[in-house]
Amino acid sequence: MLLMLFNLSGRFIDRMIFLPSSGVDIRPEEMGVPVEEVFLDTEDGVRIHAFFLPAQQASRALLFLHGNAGNASHRLPNAVELQRLRTDVLLLDYRGYGRSEGSPTEPGVYADARAGLEYLRSQRGIPDERIVLFGRSLGGAVAVDLAQERNLGGVILESTFTSVADMLQAIFGQPLRSLLGPVVRGRFDSLAKIPRVLSPLLFFHGDQDNIVSYKLGRRLFEAAPEPKAFETIAGAGHNDTTWVGGRPYFQRIGRFLDEVAPDIPSP
Repeated sequence: MLLMLFNLSGRFIDRMIFLPSSGVDIRPEEMGVPVEEVFLDTEDGVRIHAFFLPAQQASRALLFLHGNAGNASHRLPNAVELQRLRTDVLLLDYRGYGRSEGSPTEPGVYADARAGLEYLRSQRGIPDERIVLFGRSLGGAVAVDLAQERNLGGVILESTFTSVADMLQAIFGQPLRSLLGPVVRGRFDSLAKIPRVLSPLLFFHGDQDNIVSYKLGRRLFEAAPEPKAFETIAGAGHNDTTWVGGRPYFQRIGRFLDEVAPDIPSP
């Protein structure tokens, strides 16, 4: 009986965490730049969908790991802005999102991210040290898991959190965290994992974020190893960092890319 209740509670937490939408809502041809739709096979046999945005003569790549809601197509305009920083961009649909098969789970989205990294290595010939992870919100937790003990070029974490348990406490208070403690313990626990990240880190967080508390972002940053930097986007909430941050936001990402994976001019 206790095991059944635990499993039911786990599925309830999954439904709270993952809010996928199917299909493609923003068409690649609307972007005005080349966008390839690709399908990847994960290590556990799930076929997932992704967009690949090649940058002319790029010698580095960004693996874009999006947040918990919608699908990858909603992030295409953002991916285009990142591509303009002279980097290829691979934008994943987690399992159960967009055109990907399956249903999302924590181990599953970690496997999806590993498939994305392997695609950039094997299909695009980009070495680990020239791949930068970009994780927004829930995608930040996925990026931290992927970056553990890997010699990647760098990791960008935006509007992300320490753990699901801390998120529950921040939103609903200690009583609910205490009630669901056995279910959420260890879920997306970036705080425990981030000391094992070997790559340079760049954090962004809006100081008006009412979904993922700014304090959680700072706490994760403080636990992270050097080299690292934290950029506060004054006046930004959770979903408007690119708009509020504007050109300086993208310039800061560009400088980070140039520091950790300098552009190699084509002959």
